[in-house]
Amino acid sequence: QVELVESGGGLVQAGGSLRLSCAASRDIFSINSMGWYRQTPGKQRELVASITSGGDTSYADSVKGRFTIARDNAKNTVYLQMNSLEPEDTAVYYCNSRDVVIRTGIKYLELWGRGTRVTVSA
Repeated sequence: QVELVESGGGLVQAGGSLRLSCAASRDIFSINSMGWYRQTPGKQRELVASITSGGDTSYADSVKGRFTIARDNAKNTVYLQMNSLEPEDTAVYYCNSRDVVIRTGIKYLELWGRGTRVTVSA
């Protein structure tokens, strides 16, 4: 099935680091843009970081200088390196892909992963 699978979440103390990974299915041929969103109870899902196929990146102000997004186009995988984590970073992090083409030629406007939990303790 066409899907995005996140991994790397967990429990970490404040000041620690985590690296999230999002792997797209092998039948996905190309992805224009990939990004990470996060959501906590009572809040809307918000964009954390994104990266285009050309390498252009964008970050939420709250994570600039602490998080770094990168992608491997050949593997259709996106990473989120999270350093200096704060309790406010606690959330479920979701992988997102836009303008996806699978090997059959079918196109998808957008795909979402199921999410991976990140908990930062004080």
